[in-house]
Amino acid sequence: MRASILLPYRAPENVAKLATERFDAFIADRELTIDEIITLAHERKARGIVVVPKQRMSNEALAQLPDSVKIIATSSVGFDHLDIEAAKARGIFLTNTPDVLTECTADLAMLLLINACRRGREYLQIMESGWRRTFSQSEMLGIKVSGKTLGIYGMGRIGQAVADRARGFGMKIVYCNRKRLPPELEKGATYFSDLNAMLPHCQILSLNAPGTAATKHIMHDGAFALLPDNAVFINVARGSLVDEEALIRALQSKKLFAAGLDVFENEPDYNLRLKEFHNVFLTPHMGSATQETRDAMGYRALENIEQALKGQRPQDSLW
Repeated sequence: MRASILLPYRAPENVAKLATERFDAFIADRELTIDEIITLAHERKARGIVVVPKQRMSNEALAQLPDSVKIIATSSVGFDHLDIEAAKARGIFLTNTPDVLTECTADLAMLLLINACRRGREYLQIMESGWRRTFSQSEMLGIKVSGKTLGIYGMGRIGQAVADRARGFGMKIVYCNRKRLPPELEKGATYFSDLNAMLPHCQILSLNAPGTAATKHIMHDGAFALLPDNAVFINVARGSLVDEEALIRALQSKKLFAAGLDVFENEPDYNLRLKEFHNVFLTPHMGSATQETRDAMGYRALENIEQALKGQRPQDSLW
């Protein structure tokens, strides 16, 4: 008999197809609640569950799952919605999907960066309103991307991919990370062990660190004040890294020239005050949103489930 698994969200077509080929898979047509997932897991004696970030597997939720569940695989690189210690205590593997979304998330970071620097949102608004008047050589000027110093907070896979793209624009790279990278990965970038020491050098700052208790509101009033005047701020990491009230104050004071944001403190109910700034380019948490990447994420989650149910340690085990 094929193992029973749950995909309690609307999975990409190719992922759903693979799941039904390899498993006795239940695939939802919408994102199910935790209570619905628990009920289904009992009814179907599920052995594996694929979840997405909004489906929080807390200690309480994990305690209610049947003993049949051996693995929960999140189709995401982030795993702050999973209680690792509680799962470990129950012997339930937890996995994520690293690597496969690196390139597309870095692409989106560059999209935000270029649009923030070159006033992409404002130009689009002008065209959508019909244009109809020319601009003088002193109007609607952006900031040149090429040659700027880009600071990267969090030089993991995605941070390194952003740095590689920025080098194509002749940008100088400085970075802050828990550990210094070896020379072959550093590629000439300048390392700072302390974020506050790096910030004054960042004409453009990109956040690429995970959301943890240690990084919560790492960008606050004092941090924004350390940036050079007319800096550009980019966040494709986690909304929790930013005190959004401090960000708004930095925009109001014109400390920041512009910002590009894909993530927010409260999603999807983000702070609507941010959209009132025409120099803020906004996207709805779409870093991995390409057909190829979402398929690859689902495939990776299913691979982890297959490995766990064969008695192997999953390749992306979080404990």
